[in-house]
Amino acid sequence: MDEHTRTNEVAPPAAGSPTGYSPTRADSNGWEHGTLRRATVHGVRLYNAGEYHESHDCFEDEWYNYGRGSAESQFLHGMVQVAAGAYKHVDFEDDAGMRSLFETALDYLTGLADDYYGVDVADVRETLRAALSDPAALDGWQVTLDGETPVADEVDVAYAESLEH
Repeated sequence: MDEHTRTNEVAPPAAGSPTGYSPTRADSNGWEHGTLRRATVHGVRLYNAGEYHESHDCFEDEWYNYGRGSAESQFLHGMVQVAAGAYKHVDFEDDAGMRSLFETALDYLTGLADDYYGVDVADVRETLRAALSDPAALDGWQVTLDGETPVADEVDVAYAESLEH
């Protein structure tokens, strides 16, 4: 665990035992990288609320903490592409751009655990593959976190705003 990715501001998972979490780890409330979990929680909630640009920012800001080739970097880079692809599809009706971003996202997300930091990565991969041939598969879809599909509140919006430089 890197000192700069620790934080006790995040709670243990609401359900399950996802990759990145161990109930016996005292630092970061059990998370190997507490800041990754924090960014993931906010990013997923914002994505599910249709705030794709802000979701992208949450994942991207945290991505810079990890070196190339690490699982953490792959996950975050993949989720950056997921949010950007949804943004292209929903806000700009640019399905060619969405497909390009989703193909890249799949490259990054392939090989990761199906339940990574609470995100149902298996469902993300399945949905992205479906959207490549039928963009409507993305309509109404939400990212699952700890077995639920939470949406953003004012805390998540404030977190994203705090990332703006």
